[in-house]
Amino acid sequence: MRWIDGHCDVLYKMWENPSKKLDFYRRDSALDVNAPAAKETGMLLQVFAVFVPPEVPRSQTWQVALNQVDRFYEEVIRDGRYVRPVQSPDDLFALTRENRMGGLLALEGADALQGDLRHLRLLYRLGLRQVGLTWNGTNEAADGIQEERGGGLTRFGWDLVKEMGRLGMVLDVSHLSIRGFWDVMESDLPVVASHSNARAICSHKRNLLDDQIRALIQKQGLIGITFVPMFVRDDPNAATIDDLLLHIEHICSLGGEQRIAFGSDFDGIDQKIPGLRHIGDLPYLEESLLKRFPEHLVRKWIGENGYHFYMEHL
Repeated sequence: MRWIDGHCDVLYKMWENPSKKLDFYRRDSALDVNAPAAKETGMLLQVFAVFVPPEVPRSQTWQVALNQVDRFYEEVIRDGRYVRPVQSPDDLFALTRENRMGGLLALEGADALQGDLRHLRLLYRLGLRQVGLTWNGTNEAADGIQEERGGGLTRFGWDLVKEMGRLGMVLDVSHLSIRGFWDVMESDLPVVASHSNARAICSHKRNLLDDQIRALIQKQGLIGITFVPMFVRDDPNAATIDDLLLHIEHICSLGGEQRIAFGSDFDGIDQKIPGLRHIGDLPYLEESLLKRFPEHLVRKWIGENGYHFYMEHL
């Protein structure tokens, strides 16, 4: 089975630690996601987030985003021998015939756009195909899930959604406020929750409520089960792979078998679930899934659901 992982923070980690010279092509580079482990795991597609943290001054957010995009091409894609940039269905389909991994660029938080749609268009031309409107706070587009005001999309946010629709992009609702989520669901854009779990199983507010899960299912979106311990179990120190499987069972109980995928958040987290420390541990998760669920469903969740979604919407 070939995996699709809907969210990692390799580019942010490279930007944050320039002195460490984190080499994507060396297993000992301290990156959770790296080429040697991806080859062994059989990774088909990895979504690489471009994330500008809130402490970056607004005047510098655009430059930080460009820095991470440049690292994607210079340090991950490199000579294209192993990682192929994925910008279209043809790119994705080609991977099924090659022993290579695809890399899809996604923006995590519209802060880097600085309220300027020209920046969105430039990122699109640089290969970026997916946008999450917020991280946890607020920006020009909307409120994030930890903004107490809990507002929805702003005027710029609606303009951004409209332009994304014109370009043919995917919208990510992970981190978005509840009101913002329902605003987005009124749009015609394809929607993913790239790294979110079920709040019925773990009460963290970053997780999805049942009515949100049902809405994503109805909209034929994608729900990326994430490995972040605090989103897996209310006591994150005790989180296990078995706890992760409870989220899958719950989403299935709501009718979401065809919408489940995975979004690890590797390289964006320090605390890990035992047995899920890095991309090389994904076979252990696969074994656990196969012990509890039929193989045809496990195949869907590991890669087929994500593959069909991106084939339709890229």
